[in-house]
Amino acid sequence: MPSVTHDDAPPLADLMPWSVAPLRLGRSWPAGPDPVSLKARWDALVKAEGPDREALLEPSRSRTLHSAVPQLPGRGGGTERLARAFGPCPEPVRVLSAPFDEQWLIPDHRLIDSARPELWRVADERQTFLVETPDRLLASSCLPLLRPGRVRPLYRRPGGSEPNLAPGLLDHLARRLGPKPTPEDLLAWILATARPDLSVPLTGDPEEWAAGVELGHRALWLMRRGGERPKLPGGRRPYVRAPLPARPSGLRYDREEESLHLDEGRLSPVPPGAWDYEVDGVRVLERWFTARADGAAEPGTLAALAPAAWPQSWTSELLELITVLALLAELGPRLAEFTVTAPVTATELRTAGVLPVPYRSRGPASVLDHQEEGPEGQFTLL
Repeated sequence: MPSVTHDDAPPLADLMPWSVAPLRLGRSWPAGPDPVSLKARWDALVKAEGPDREALLEPSRSRTLHSAVPQLPGRGGGTERLARAFGPCPEPVRVLSAPFDEQWLIPDHRLIDSARPELWRVADERQTFLVETPDRLLASSCLPLLRPGRVRPLYRRPGGSEPNLAPGLLDHLARRLGPKPTPEDLLAWILATARPDLSVPLTGDPEEWAAGVELGHRALWLMRRGGERPKLPGGRRPYVRAPLPARPSGLRYDREEESLHLDEGRLSPVPPGAWDYEVDGVRVLERWFTARADGAAEPGTLAALAPAAWPQSWTSELLELITVLALLAELGPRLAEFTVTAPVTATELRTAGVLPVPYRSRGPASVLDHQEEGPEGQFTLL
């Protein structure tokens, strides 16, 4: 975290005022690391009848076979009650299941206790979700499932329109910095400078701003990537040195050899920074592997329907994750040393009328430009 020379940094909650709690599934099986398995789980559910279907669903107070709920915004799928559901599985979508762990989710409102429709309405290729965790901020283009922190979308409307920022903030920073920052610039600055208490020291110094934004954009790109694959320099890129077994059950790191062992399988070189990278006190690589390890689910449940063998795609994802974590670990010291010396304080923002934030900015924008299908095929009255 950066060092600062003042105690009047504005809180993140004022800079990005609209926030939403993360999705709460209520059952684990609609999400997982393998989309083919999710479709098999759905097929097993709709082929079952009566009490068997109810047991497979794992009902909760919020969702049973007879719950009446609308479609998720922007998604297809049926709206009849699950007791009568049939047909193919809705196409799974990418979600951020854990820090740096993108998995898949069946996007069906009937399976999700708290789906946060307001997030689905603004989820598109232009969106970035800033996710609070107990010890750091993460950014993702995927809908987050992480709990318990808040989710702050960068944009309040689809298509990258209406930034989720305090009204007038970018204009005020432009008066201090020169060129007007973009919403992505401010998000990058937040990633580079946010404190553990989620206050964000701003600066009025153009050179300081440019340096912090450059660091933040690097972190932002590594977290999002947008389909691009980061690479370590030649000679440091991790490769599969010994083939991975069909069902690896253990993970071990050899620090001296800089190799990662999945039973008899071996990947190297794996820099120590990648292995040691933690979020909330848990190694990211260990948590990622545990989510895919054999035997994690109770037999007879839908969650137990999983790949019979380790898919090649998981190996590719693991190699990319190692690279991302290694590069973020290298970036860490530069972020820790970054110093803000020309602060734009919360008092200054209040004097300029940027703060306090209008109440309406703390809620979702009205983005309904088409009818959304409600339960049993009915349309929502707007």
